[in-house]
Amino acid sequence: MKTRETKQKDLALLKESLENSKSAIIVSFKGASVAKDWELRKTIREAGAHYRVVKNTLARLAVKGTDFEQANDAFKGVSAIAWTDKDPVVLSKAISKFIKDNSDVYSFKSGVVDGKVIDFKQLGVIANLPSKEELIAKLLYVLNAQAQRLVTVINAVPRDLAIVIKQIGEKAPESRTQAAGPAPADQEAGAAVAAAEGSEATAEEAPAEAKAEDSTPDAGSGEKAE
Repeated sequence: MKTRETKQKDLALLKESLENSKSAIIVSFKGASVAKDWELRKTIREAGAHYRVVKNTLARLAVKGTDFEQANDAFKGVSAIAWTDKDPVVLSKAISKFIKDNSDVYSFKSGVVDGKVIDFKQLGVIANLPSKEELIAKLLYVLNAQAQRLVTVINAVPRDLAIVIKQIGEKAPESRTQAAGPAPADQEAGAAVAAAEGSEATAEEAPAEAKAEDSTPDAGSGEKAE
């Protein structure tokens, strides 16, 4: 049998732990085996929470002055309390599933989550919410996806620029060829024009010479005239 001093120590430890917690769930059980009790304790421990079968008088004193005092009326009959200072969703998932799977032994009494009293239906709603870790994982996935898209876009800029530069480089010789191509034709055309102009000049000079020859007195004719 515990001494008064031991009981006071237990009360102080439980009260301090509850004062630093965010959520607590009170359950009852009937005919629970040692194996089943160990299974529940393991489930709650894996959820990062604490679990303890308590005497109702001790529990009422422990929750006094805390957010869990709202659930005072639940401390009747056989009582056990699970509490956590971490994500309440994780504990809600663990308790909700365990009670559903073992409804012939365990039952929900009351709960307080973030300062609000909840019933079993509300516990199920909370249990269906994504946990903090799941939300963080989803957020990281979204951020990583966005970052990957950004990296892809950034990497595409120099790649596309390189393609454009390459295309410009491939078109440059072609442009130079096109620019240089007409030159011989222009030279030939110029030569043809010059030749034509030369022919016209020759044609014009020919009649002039002919006239000059006609107007020049013949040496023989002059002698005869004398």
